[in-house]
Amino acid sequence: MKEDERRRNSSGRSTRTRTTASSSAGRQNQAPLSDEEIERRRRARIARRKREAQRRRRRILAGMAACCILVILLAVAGVSAVVKSHNKKVKQAKQEDQKVETIQAEASDVLAEADLMAQQYDYDGAIELLKSQSDFSSNEEMQTAVSEYEKTKETLVEVNLDEVTHVFYHSLVVDPKRGFAGTQGAQFNMWMTTVSEFNKINQSMYDKGFVLIRLRDMVKETKDENGNVKFEKAKIMLPPDKKAFVLSLDDLSYYHSYDGYGIASKMILDEEGKPTCEYVDENGETLTGSYDCVPLLDDFIEEHPDFSYKGARGIIALTGYNGILGYRTDQSYEDRPDDLDDDKVEWLNEHPDFNLETERKEAKKVADAMREDGWEFASHTWGHQYIADISLEKLQVDTQKWMDNVAPLVGGTDTIIFAHGQDLVNGGEYTADNEKYNYLKSQGFNFFCNVDSTQYWTQITEDYVRQGRRNLDGYRMYHNPELVADLFDAKEVFDKERPTPVASE
Repeated sequence: MKEDERRRNSSGRSTRTRTTASSSAGRQNQAPLSDEEIERRRRARIARRKREAQRRRRRILAGMAACCILVILLAVAGVSAVVKSHNKKVKQAKQEDQKVETIQAEASDVLAEADLMAQQYDYDGAIELLKSQSDFSSNEEMQTAVSEYEKTKETLVEVNLDEVTHVFYHSLVVDPKRGFAGTQGAQFNMWMTTVSEFNKINQSMYDKGFVLIRLRDMVKETKDENGNVKFEKAKIMLPPDKKAFVLSLDDLSYYHSYDGYGIASKMILDEEGKPTCEYVDENGETLTGSYDCVPLLDDFIEEHPDFSYKGARGIIALTGYNGILGYRTDQSYEDRPDDLDDDKVEWLNEHPDFNLETERKEAKKVADAMREDGWEFASHTWGHQYIADISLEKLQVDTQKWMDNVAPLVGGTDTIIFAHGQDLVNGGEYTADNEKYNYLKSQGFNFFCNVDSTQYWTQITEDYVRQGRRNLDGYRMYHNPELVADLFDAKEVFDKERPTPVASE
């Protein structure tokens, strides 16, 4: 075997030797390259190397460009992310600031609302409002306010309900020169009050510590097992230097007979939906503003909120025969019966476009706003009746007219303020055998007011509430200034433009 292996190895070497020798012989047999060919091949090699070098450079540059683009993209993405993150944080910060501002504004509004309630003696309501806030436990300002309200509450005293006076006015005279002239001037001089006098009386009563309350604030109303209304005295708490009073307004209908006498012509709503007046001046120009009791008292209470107990306003006693609040809302304007009053006929002739439903719609809109403002409405009988003199049958007819033409526009009422100062009885109490009283009770009336001109007179029974009223007008100030001395100085209030002497009848 070793001999065979040696022969194979020897044979292999011989074969390679012959191949190499053959190759050398071939090269030796080739013709030698010319100088030109050598140069050409050299240049070709150089060109080939250059092309390869260029390709390498291009690959390197492409790679570098790709890297740059990648870096730029990454940088842009990073900046964008940073910007977005920053913007998000800014937005969140703004939202947090807005949230804080909203919370602070809401807290401020609540504090202001509570402060107004406290100024108008509703300390319980103010305390309850603040304590009901979700942030009360962490709001020192609210806690301080509650503490102050609770301390003030301890100083309040109960009002003696037997010493609550009730004052009333008719529509105010804006222009005394017109109001106290003409065929009705003497009557207006007796029964009317001027704008100047009204403002001075309010200021005097405020300075003396009077606070306006509602007549119904004086009682607690319940119902028995049969649904009958029952009353008992309520408790009104005021600071010791304050005195309660009730206010009412008669005949706020702006009768045709008032035209041209320097009195407001209509209740309307201003741009903010608040009750105000329309007034026609001596030049025939129609003006809008505070020309009568309602907006003037609203203005005064806005400036002196502590003049009103829990937002109280007055009671407005309305007839119906000429409509209400300056709107011609009575059915007679549309039916035009044969016995229609001359002033109604004249007005209808001057207003051929009259529409009953439009008048009622506008009147109701104003009445709703007045009720929202705190004013209440009462019957003054439809036809301004002498309640003590008319028959039961006439009272029934008159009351039905009021219920049909007035009640739906003012939301109904449980109060009647008798015209001409009369009452169902002279003194004493209403009794079960009084037919007129029984009828009015059956129609839902529970509060009854007359005119007695005494300082105060109130009768609260289980079945009804009754109160006397005081007229603050030219007659009273001129003839009986001593009867209003607890309220104001008549000499200081009396309008110098009033003609004197003031008639007595």
